Amino acid sequence: MPLLIVLALLALPFAEIALMIAVGSWIGAPWTIGLLFVLSAAGVLVLRRAGTKAFREADAAMRTGTPPQGGLLDTLMLMVGGILLAVPGFLTAAVGAILALPFTRPLLRWAFASWAERRIKKMGVTVHGAFPDGAGVPGQWTGPEREAPGRGKVIQGRFTDSPEEPGAPA
Repeated sequence: MPLLIVLALLALPFAEIALMIAVGSWIGAPWTIGLLFVLSAAGVLVLRRAGTKAFREADAAMRTGTPPQGGLLDTLMLMVGGILLAVPGFLTAAVGAILALPFTRPLLRWAFASWAERRIKKMGVTVHGAFPDGAGVPGQWTGPEREAPGRGKVIQGRFTDSPEEPGAPA
């Protein structure tokens, strides 16, 4: 699978150039260049919008002391879509537009969630609530006994910071 990804990335510039030549012969070279500039400018605008949105959400979360409520996946899709739109080419612009458009993101979010769920089931990992007994306690961890795949048994434990060194006189 990684070899296919590498081959696809190596073939992408050739496919982009072939498509640019085809579009240029259909609508003319000046219009093709102008369209590529417009797509790149749209990508920069999408990136700016995603960046300011992410900054505002992070700033509001830090001011209130709560975790960010905005969808991290939506912001990530906007940023990747903006980058792909900014890269000159029609194939990357098409994928970038699909990632950046607001009416396609819910479908992509659903597809990603179902892929991640299948991947987790395939790995055989059981996901439980994190740190059920000592949640949010700094320097302390407690958890139920469970079997970690490939690593043996994990037992309940507790870690606490001690201000003094062991064996030091009191």
